[in-house]
Amino acid sequence: MTSHDADAIVVGGGLAGVAAAIALAQAGLKTVHLAPSGPPDRRTSALMMPSVDFLASVGLVDDPAEIGHALTQIRIIDATGRLIRAPETLFDASEAGLDAFGWNFANMRLMERFHAVAATLANLETRDIGVADLDGTTVTLSDGSRLSAPLIVGADGKKSLVRETAGLRARETAFSQSALVCDLDLGRAIGGTSVEFHYPQGPFTLVPAGGKRANLVWIDDHAVLTAAKDSGPEQLNATLLEKSQRLFGAIKLASPAFVFPLSTLNVDSAGADGVVLVGEAAHAFPPIGAQGLNLGLRDVADLAAALATNDRAAPDWAINLSQDYAARRTSDLARTGGMVDTLFRSLLAEMIPAQALRAGGLWALKLAPVLRKQAFAVGMGRR
Repeated sequence: MTSHDADAIVVGGGLAGVAAAIALAQAGLKTVHLAPSGPPDRRTSALMMPSVDFLASVGLVDDPAEIGHALTQIRIIDATGRLIRAPETLFDASEAGLDAFGWNFANMRLMERFHAVAATLANLETRDIGVADLDGTTVTLSDGSRLSAPLIVGADGKKSLVRETAGLRARETAFSQSALVCDLDLGRAIGGTSVEFHYPQGPFTLVPAGGKRANLVWIDDHAVLTAAKDSGPEQLNATLLEKSQRLFGAIKLASPAFVFPLSTLNVDSAGADGVVLVGEAAHAFPPIGAQGLNLGLRDVADLAAALATNDRAAPDWAINLSQDYAARRTSDLARTGGMVDTLFRSLLAEMIPAQALRAGGLWALKLAPVLRKQAFAVGMGRR
């Protein structure tokens, strides 16, 4: 029988990776988490209620109000100026019988909480080191040392070394658009309402961050965003004021602005031969519909469910687990990927038939409560 250093090795230090390492350790596996330190993640994540409920169930979030801000409404404003425009639409969580659709969290606050929980688990060892190679069940670290485990979890992002060396095929499509993210101080508070201005090259979204603070996600052509970022704080404030249609008074930068390129990534299978993929190693989308980390946490939830139903006394338990996990993730990854891709492309469509379909769809959602409730369920990732 092969001797291993651990039951599971998790590669990747992002939120999905830490959550996966915690889930494995909580299931009783001796787990090594390889998480090389990187720059602080100053982004935010809008987590829908199923994700928040999952985090609460595994002890990663106690009271979401302590570290996040409730998202109670979604307001969509068509700012395209196209021939066929969609109506302004407001979705309210109370229509679905909810206090909130979800909560907006600063990624750094979530990470602090995750690390605090990880530190309480005696069978979870976290190492600040990267991975150079993977050969079957053996991981070669960046210092040349080796570790082995029957289960390898790749949470190492879109350029995943685990995915590549395990032979799990991925397809990535790059867009000409990028996203600019930063924090803003507004003249008037937006309360619990996420406000989306839909422009021809993508949405300009303000997400509640408490008080008069909002998190901005602005999608546009890469050259437009880099020019805006490089124009200086005063000119950028003026640009953002115009893009927000002056609905919230004066706008002032409250953090540095960052621009990052957009692409989609999907895999044929999220697991095989004792290797599983979570987070952006398995899927990546433009920041539309708040699906990124939500989908990553559903990966972790399905990994935990597969662990609970597979017999670890079996010789090939890790292989069986990876196959079970891949089967569990197939429909959710396909459905969510298709939804986000269709939504993003519909926002960019210039053809009149596509504009008419999108506008008609929003009119239907605006006027039909049954359709709105179905849209709530899809957008929140309810299964």
